[in-house]
Amino acid sequence: MTNDLTAVQFATNPDPRAPLVLVLDTSGSMGGEPISELNAGLQALKEDLEKDELSSRRVEISIVTFGDQGVQQVQDFVTARDWEPPVLTAGGLTPMGEALMLSLALVNERKTEYRVNGIQYYRPWIFMLTDGNPTDSVEAAGNILKMEEQNNGVAFFSVLVQDADPESITGLSSRPPIPLRGLAFRELFQWLSASQKRVSSSMVGAQVALPPIEWSEV
Repeated sequence: MTNDLTAVQFATNPDPRAPLVLVLDTSGSMGGEPISELNAGLQALKEDLEKDELSSRRVEISIVTFGDQGVQQVQDFVTARDWEPPVLTAGGLTPMGEALMLSLALVNERKTEYRVNGIQYYRPWIFMLTDGNPTDSVEAAGNILKMEEQNNGVAFFSVLVQDADPESITGLSSRPPIPLRGLAFRELFQWLSASQKRVSSSMVGAQVALPPIEWSEV
């Protein structure tokens, strides 16, 4: 995305933004029903956010995948109303640390673009779904994530799919990973949509109570 195009988009829609980075595990173990349900969940997120005029203008979504084809940003930041969910495929390893480092870099870059263009923004969310142990180091990403969380620079959530080991990613954040109940991706993304609606309709910088989590095993 060019700086000129970004400036035009912000001039056309000067609303404050709620940036959301989805960090999605597309490794080989996500093949079959899990990746199919994940794709359906992304579509549900799109449809739900579109129903709310405010969140459709304010929530901005970027997607980083790790697994199939390595680490990729498959979606640059775009408002929910202009977002078309990709169809993800599964394969490869689980380079989680690299994916998180890319996500942090994208958030910082987007914050700079907001400031340059005079756009207010809510605390960015980095929301990761994974079903396996990382195949690279996550220590550096974890250190940065915890520092960013302490400074209110980002809110990090991690969701464990199927039989993922929580011990492998517990150190990434002060917020413990949340186990998903079965393949309840639709319920998960409906919760995420409801959360983003609450955030994007609040005052920038305000504390927001999130909806109760009903898609977890806990």
